[in-house]
Amino acid sequence: RPMFAPTIILSHPQLGENIGAAARAMANFGLTDLRLVKPRHGWPDAKATAMAAGAANVVEEARVFATLREALADLNLIYATTARERGITKEVLPPPEAAKRLRAASTAGEKTGILFGNERAGLDNDEISVCDCVITIPTAHFASINLGQAVLLTAYEWFRAGDVTPHARLEHSPIHRKP
Repeated sequence: RPMFAPTIILSHPQLGENIGAAARAMANFGLTDLRLVKPRHGWPDAKATAMAAGAANVVEEARVFATLREALADLNLIYATTARERGITKEVLPPPEAAKRLRAASTAGEKTGILFGNERAGLDNDEISVCDCVITIPTAHFASINLGQAVLLTAYEWFRAGDVTPHARLEHSPIHRKP
């Protein structure tokens, strides 16, 4: 059975640069399905393509939806991302645990998605309510992560959760060799 990598959904993104940064982050970690819900400046967006650099194909293949429900319609498991506690009844996971669960669901053939809100306000309660779980990235006192950075962190954890290659010990790297 095929394994589906998570879809990244950006709800009402405001800046093309952030869409491009998200696409670039996705490409770094093997994610290709980008969905946009009502981007503020329309689509396509030249700033998104420029910011995506070598990941222009992710931007070019991005699909635009008029509503969140349409963007999520074919997905079986959707995780919302938020920096704020909202008194919601959804389970809240850190990125590594969310990645493990998304990997397990994907390996079982489920289509998964990770939903990100807009740069100004993030996701609203209605958007979170259609999701199965919430991912919160732990931060110090300042909990304002750029959209592209948030996608990077979650995509990295997804990638890392599937990494089965042994890691060389640091002291064996050429940078850390003793004379």
